Amino acid sequence: MSIQKINPKLVVLVIIMLAVAAIRIPNSAQMTPISNFTPIGAMGLFGGAYFSKSWKAMLFPLLTLLISDLLIQYFVFHGKYGILYGGWYYIYAGFLLISFIGKWMITKVTITRVLSAAIVASLTHWAIADFSVWLGGGIDLRTMQPLSRDWAGLLQTYVQGFPFMKNFLMGTLAYSGIMFGIFEWYSKRETKQANALAQ
Repeated sequence: MSIQKINPKLVVLVIIMLAVAAIRIPNSAQMTPISNFTPIGAMGLFGGAYFSKSWKAMLFPLLTLLISDLLIQYFVFHGKYGILYGGWYYIYAGFLLISFIGKWMITKVTITRVLSAAIVASLTHWAIADFSVWLGGGIDLRTMQPLSRDWAGLLQTYVQGFPFMKNFLMGTLAYSGIMFGIFEWYSKRETKQANALAQ
C-alpha cells in the first residue's frame, strides 16, 4: 500500500488507541483507591464507534488490549502468571461486547450517546468479570475464605466488585472524553481544511 492510500484518520485512530493502551502499563500492578480506573472500556467503545467495518471495530481494540496485556505480563509481572492472567478469555469476551456496544450505541458521536454507552459497557464488564471471579473460586473478603458456590457467594462477588466497577465507569468516562474529544476535534479540523482547499 502506498503512502498516498493510507487514510490519515485511520492512522490517528490507531495512534490514539495505542497511546491510551500504554497508559495501562505503569500502574497495572498497584492496588490503590483508583484501581480499575482504566482505559479498557473507552478503547472498546472508541474502536466500535469509529472503525467502519465490524471486523476492524473488533480486531483493532482487541489487538491493542492484547499487546498491552502482554507488555504488562512481561515487564510488570515478569511472566509470573504465564503469557496471560487466569480467566483472560472472560475479560476479552467482555471487551468484544464493549466494542459491539460502541458500534450499536454510538452511531453518531454525542455526549449523551457516549455517556449511555459508557454506563452500559461498565455494567457489562462488571457482570462478566465478577462472574468469572466467582467461577474461578474467588475469595470472600469478609472471611478470607473461598466464595460459596451459591447465589449468596455470587452476590457477595458483585458486592465486592462494585467499587472496582465504579472506578471502571469513571475511567471509561474520562478516557472516552479524551479519545472521542481528540478525534472529533481532529475530524472537524480536517473537514475545515478540506473545505478551505476546495474554495
